[in-house]
Amino acid sequence: MIITPAIIAQLSLADIDAVLFYKRDEITTDLICCDVEVAGRVSSFHEEAKGWNDLIAHLSALPGFRADWYEAVASPAFAASETVAFDRR
Repeated sequence: MIITPAIIAQLSLADIDAVLFYKRDEITTDLICCDVEVAGRVSSFHEEAKGWNDLIAHLSALPGFRADWYEAVASPAFAASETVAFDRR
């Protein structure tokens, strides 16, 4: 998966309804994932994708975006910890 500038451009800040972070158990590690909802359509991304940092920088510009999302979702390891970082609904 590559998160290109074109993909990020499709995620207009004005149109984003919600951003959810969560972990997937990958046996020996956790994979941090992000779902972005726009008009009822959910796009999923993960931290190992090229462009992840660009996506996070883009989403961080949302008003009221939860700056501590990483700490909230990363700990404790191997435990489910969904974190809503933004919700316009």
